[in-house]
Amino acid sequence: MAAAIQIPKLTRALVLRKAAKATKPVYHDAVLEERPIPELKPGQILVRIHAAAFNHRDHWLRKGSYPGIGFGSVLGADGAGVVVASPDKNDVLLEKRVFLVPMRGWERDPDAPESPFTVIGGTKATTLGTFAQYVVVEREQVIPTPDHLDDVHAAAWPLGAVTAWRAAMINGGVKQGDNVLITGIGGGVALLALQLCVARGANVYVTSGSQDKIRKAVELGAKGGVSYKSDDWPNQLAALLKQNGASALNAVIDSGGGDIMGKTSPILKPGGRVVVFGMHANPKVTMTMREVMKNQKLLGSTMGSKQDLIDATKFLAQHHIVPIVSDVLDGLEAAEQGFQILERGDHFGKVVIRLTPDSPRTFPAKL
Repeated sequence: MAAAIQIPKLTRALVLRKAAKATKPVYHDAVLEERPIPELKPGQILVRIHAAAFNHRDHWLRKGSYPGIGFGSVLGADGAGVVVASPDKNDVLLEKRVFLVPMRGWERDPDAPESPFTVIGGTKATTLGTFAQYVVVEREQVIPTPDHLDDVHAAAWPLGAVTAWRAAMINGGVKQGDNVLITGIGGGVALLALQLCVARGANVYVTSGSQDKIRKAVELGAKGGVSYKSDDWPNQLAALLKQNGASALNAVIDSGGGDIMGKTSPILKPGGRVVVFGMHANPKVTMTMREVMKNQKLLGSTMGSKQDLIDATKFLAQHHIVPIVSDVLDGLEAAEQGFQILERGDHFGKVVIRLTPDSPRTFPAKL
């Protein structure tokens, strides 16, 4: 194995283990372990992880509410760092900054995965996860990190980005001048959808249960927002649209589910789209003949392809978008704090673990 630096034989990693003590509700353990770094095979590279980001799926895995749980697998789907070793001493990726492609099974088909789809981190499909000092990965499963991002913010990008890009840009068809509603602002995907849509030139409106999160969204470019805790929030949004010279929404990017069609249909243009990428509020979406008669469309959207992520990253680099990071934790030892932040749900942006002390603490958010 040719290496750019001295490579250790072991790596520390945060591993999903079945709960040692029975609890109700169940909450499995995240255990910091040392693991041997396997010898690289042709086509593989070794990445030193500088930063790794949490996703809600990490929390759901510990709660036992995610399909295909893999005890003994390393947690984490999002990670960024530098390529430090390759079997090919002339590999052009050596010493290059990269982030990992978080999903497998969907390369470029425009509609759906070509083969069984999975996401790395904590599942039976693969033991690979990003909550580790070093990871061995196929060289085609990394993407160069854009120059304007540090590793902390690069780690906050991949899984949320591919989800937001597919939901807003592909399934939502958002274009310049469109009026777009993004529900539940504050989470990583919703914030990235906001940043992508604003960069595209759309007029973005948001919902949240927090006025502070609405205020922050406006600072990032949203036209305004309403509280979903108010029963008449659709009427409030209609008034906000009118105030800004708009008559209707072109698209709704939703993570709540439930009666999102019924609530937004009166302010959604004929032929408008409601794209649902999550159902945090209700695992069922209702649609009636009223929406059918208006040619309004309901589309499900789950993550995306590797090509989607490549396209999204080119757009990010072109517009110098910086993902929003809420909290930066130092070291894998601080992971439990990250899970607690996810449980509280009061964060605005991604929660990231910084694994190297030289990673910058802050980086200004841009559009």
